[in-house]
Amino acid sequence: MSILELRGISVQGGGKILVEKVSLSLESGKVHVLMGPNGSGKSSLLNAVMGHPKYQIAHGTIILDGEDITAFSTEKKAKAGLFLSLQHLPEIAGVTLTNFLHRAYKELKGSNITPLEFYKLAEAKAKNAGIDASFLKKHVNSGLSGGEKKQSELLQLLVLEAKFAFLDEIDSGVDIDAMKKLYVGINTLKDLGVGFLLVSHHPNVLEYITPDTVSVISGGHIVASGGKELAQKIVKDGFENIA
Repeated sequence: MSILELRGISVQGGGKILVEKVSLSLESGKVHVLMGPNGSGKSSLLNAVMGHPKYQIAHGTIILDGEDITAFSTEKKAKAGLFLSLQHLPEIAGVTLTNFLHRAYKELKGSNITPLEFYKLAEAKAKNAGIDASFLKKHVNSGLSGGEKKQSELLQLLVLEAKFAFLDEIDSGVDIDAMKKLYVGINTLKDLGVGFLLVSHHPNVLEYITPDTVSVISGGHIVASGGKELAQKIVKDGFENIA
């Protein structure tokens, strides 16, 4: 059982405070959904936690299994088991997902696994999780639809064996069929022990996954926390009536 705690995190970007004194707790095999209207600070929080250079953690600490990793570089946080799926994914034409992941896997694991051995490993993991293994032969996010890009991200998460995944609006810009596949993958990874901070402003997330915890962020502050009933209230009343 791993635990990741964000304790009193304040985020600064562009010379102003974007997120203030946010505290969240994540556990292995559980899903924490962070909801809020556009511009509420969701993406700023995730990017700052992973070390995006546009955002700085002005106050607070990030604790992973009792260790303070706040000052870790992005690379070191990834090696510690954190994974961020960006809202807008970059395309890397000419580099297959297998080559990309093989390099990353060797760096993370300190492994000398050969390309062929790695491909067989990644292919088996994809098939066991019900994810299309053909993404391994495609270029990283190049020529893929929105839904395919997000499925490819789940495959990366699976292969790199992260402890905790931050998914920034993974359900944004994808059709209903792709969304169903995404949440099947998320539930599979959850059962394998991955802890999730799933960011969304879509209340219909409840149609696909049952969160263990729901938090609502507005104006850079956590304004409410609870269980799935909180998300159900948002479906009914919207964000404006949550306090």
